[in-house]
Amino acid sequence: MDNDLYLNRQARLDGVRVAITGGTSGLGLALVDELSHRGARVAFVARTRLNVAEAARSRPAAFGIVGDVSRKGDIYPMALQILGNLGGLDVLVNNASSLGPVPLAPLADTDCEDLERALATNLLGPFRLTKAVLGALAGSARHNGASLVVNVSSDAAINAYPQWGAYGASKAALRHMTSIWNEELAQQGVRFLSIDPGDMDTPLHALAIPDADRSTLKQPETAAVEIADAIAAALRSAKASAERESEALT
Repeated sequence: MDNDLYLNRQARLDGVRVAITGGTSGLGLALVDELSHRGARVAFVARTRLNVAEAARSRPAAFGIVGDVSRKGDIYPMALQILGNLGGLDVLVNNASSLGPVPLAPLADTDCEDLERALATNLLGPFRLTKAVLGALAGSARHNGASLVVNVSSDAAINAYPQWGAYGASKAALRHMTSIWNEELAQQGVRFLSIDPGDMDTPLHALAIPDADRSTLKQPETAAVEIADAIAAALRSAKASAERESEALT
């Protein structure tokens, strides 16, 4: 993980309102299940209507939303449905990702459209959606003492892996943007985390490396437990800090 957090495994998140993008497969779906299990109220977003319907049908406590974070026109309808169905928002998890070119390719062989797709999904999508729900997150922080945005990153954001150029560049930008958001909004109680869940056995990883040995990969359910613990720890830490500041002013 990018942040040195004390992880309290199985910490409850009762009543915490969470939105997750890319929520019908891989890590996103595992997060829907894990956070719901801990008592959170969850809305999840994905592009494919059939997948959203299937995920929602077996998870009646979670609310499914059809939308593509890479499309500017989808952002505000998506945000309105999230806020309307949850009655506000405490945690946003920007999880949806695009590799760019499939199969992976060197930058010199990457079409501009593939780079644009990676940037639109991995950078602009989280930026736009965060802006769209920022008022609700700030309101949650004022009322509850904390709110949180989690941006799912990758070691490709730090290490220069050949053929991962579009993905790595977009994730590096997301990681740095996360740090800037955190600095700018700390005084409002809105905290930002960049979390690298590691190499997981997900459909996205299978697209990138079809012949990978799946036995060596982390299960998304394991990563979901770690991220849920990080969310609980971050909210607890931010609330404690807000309480200390309030006491100092009295």
